[in-house]
Amino acid sequence: MGDPSSTPSIEGLVELACTSGVDIRPTLLRVLTDLYVQARSHTSAEQAQYVELALRLAESVDDATRATVAARLAGYRSPPKAVLDRLQELGTRLPPAESLREPRLADVFFAASEFERRFMMANIDVGLPKQAARTRGIAAETCRRLEAAALERNAGEVSRLIERTLSLPQDIARRVVEDPLGEPIVVAAKALGMDRAALQRILLVLNPEIGHSVDKVYRLTALFDEMTPEAADAMVDIWRDGTVKRTSLSYSPSLWNDETPSARAAATPRRYDSSRGHTVSDRIRNSGR
Repeated sequence: MGDPSSTPSIEGLVELACTSGVDIRPTLLRVLTDLYVQARSHTSAEQAQYVELALRLAESVDDATRATVAARLAGYRSPPKAVLDRLQELGTRLPPAESLREPRLADVFFAASEFERRFMMANIDVGLPKQAARTRGIAAETCRRLEAAALERNAGEVSRLIERTLSLPQDIARRVVEDPLGEPIVVAAKALGMDRAALQRILLVLNPEIGHSVDKVYRLTALFDEMTPEAADAMVDIWRDGTVKRTSLSYSPSLWNDETPSARAAATPRRYDSSRGHTVSDRIRNSGR
């Protein structure tokens, strides 16, 4: 059975790298960069923190990761020069900015691994203004119809209902339903105000790749419990038109209290404190690789 507190975090990942020999630095650098370039602007403190971590990680990742990061930064309107300069010093060729097409943020999410998606969802609502969640009462009947269609294994009807109710492009709604990892249907359920039990029934029957794995259903249910309605709404906005409805997107990672004995308490994220950035960077630097 999976551990519901296993959502990725900077400290947990660095600890994993230091103790088990699993090199998570390429994933960290890619995800941090994706989150960084999603925001239209950054404060000086945010940029300094990204630059510090990126410079540390760039030293020891593979050439393919450096090339990916260089392409993402080169297509950004105001990339940090220090990072680009260091990538060039390490032998990475920067593509001309005018030759790059910025991918839809929805495509970035659907192409990500389970690890990267959960990292994004744990951070996407950092800095969101505290405001009333969207009215979800009107979705009660939709949730009932969604569950009925799922129990009949009618994926087409589930897709059409999600498309209409969340105003999503047809191709995105289909990807939400057909995704083999399951995070998108969890996001849609949270955005619609679906209850936990109904989601579990849908997970068990709609997609065999998910329903045949008790561990996957358990992990996705834990993600549903941890996800805020604001985070779900932000991701739906990205799916809908590729933007996040706020002035900036923080890339600061969540931290998880793995020592708390309660599984539910352990699944409660604590937002990243920028004053801890030096500690994390030092641990990356001193990880022994």
